Amino acid sequence: MKGVISLTKVLGIIGGGQLGMMLTEAAKKMPEHISDVIVLDPTKNCPASKVGAKQIVANFKDKNAIIELALQSDIITYEIESGNSEVLESLNSGVKINPSPSTLRIIQDKYLQKELLHKNRLPVADFTSIQSLSELEEKITLFGFPAILKARRDAYDGRGNFKIENPNQITPAYEQFKDRPIMLEKVINFQMEVSVIAARNTRGDIATYPLVENIHEENILKMTIAPARVSKEISEEAEKIAKKTMEVLHGAGVFGIEMFVTLDNKVLVNEIAPRVHNSGHHTLQSSTTSQFEQHLKAILGLDLGKTDLLHYTVMCNILGPKDFQGKYKPIRLKPEEGLYLKMYQKDESKTQRKMGHFNLVDEKDSKDIGLLIKKAEEVKNLIKFIKQDQ
Repeated sequence: MKGVISLTKVLGIIGGGQLGMMLTEAAKKMPEHISDVIVLDPTKNCPASKVGAKQIVANFKDKNAIIELALQSDIITYEIESGNSEVLESLNSGVKINPSPSTLRIIQDKYLQKELLHKNRLPVADFTSIQSLSELEEKITLFGFPAILKARRDAYDGRGNFKIENPNQITPAYEQFKDRPIMLEKVINFQMEVSVIAARNTRGDIATYPLVENIHEENILKMTIAPARVSKEISEEAEKIAKKTMEVLHGAGVFGIEMFVTLDNKVLVNEIAPRVHNSGHHTLQSSTTSQFEQHLKAILGLDLGKTDLLHYTVMCNILGPKDFQGKYKPIRLKPEEGLYLKMYQKDESKTQRKMGHFNLVDEKDSKDIGLLIKKAEEVKNLIKFIKQDQ
């Protein structure tokens, strides 16, 4: 309990979804450092609460709930970017917050995020803020078609993006984001989407996991391939960019740094998540230290764990099917060497909702990524959502 002298810490997490659940599970394995976990989440019986976290049921931005979390915690982190950064910055209860609220505030605004990267000479696509319809009409002529109009705040998994492919779409795109801060970004013709999971502890030590390849469908991550199928030069360049990005940002923790590999083999930063990341789930089996354990080590000021890839691994998200919604029977898979299923204990399936994932690990070290991908697709086809009997 806060106020009692103890070597262990009470961990507060803003967000109790699947990332909060896996952070809680990692925390339970570190009893010498973390005595309890409390999450703030608006959904009753959220996934984190089902694995032992206490829960404050409230909106992520609820000032009083954040203050309550701070009073009960020694250290606060987040699994979602939706927390109220202004309230977090104003807290004076002595609670430590990582990554820093100032970094959260910048990352919450996609324009400020890009501006910070650009000012620090990190490679990004051309971008600009948009204040009016006439300004959009003027600036899109500089970028050309297609271009992407984005909501600057409160948008993820492609929500809040409008791809403008011709002049007739300019006005509808602008109207979709009426009364919301927006920005325009040049479309990048890329050969691959990749990411680096990077960590920095409170002492400033930085560690990165190997570059991974991400395959999306309908703006939602479908599959992560570790390692990415790129040249050594591209991997090294991405790692270099990731480390420089970590030096620019403030605070400790794990960050998910999403990037593009362009058609001419350049690496550009797309977006940054100030938290553990979907594309880092492979680390649960592929690495000595999972991204969740690494995040906790980082914010506690401990030595960072090893990040080398022990085995080639393919991670697949399990999404709620389009033709089913509601309570479902437990998902199970036939035991198979190298197959690790992780369900998030969400009570109801919804279309495209992240319900779980599985990792397929090359435990024989054949280093045949193509075979792993083929097997992963076969496993994915075996997963069926069946209505739970009432």
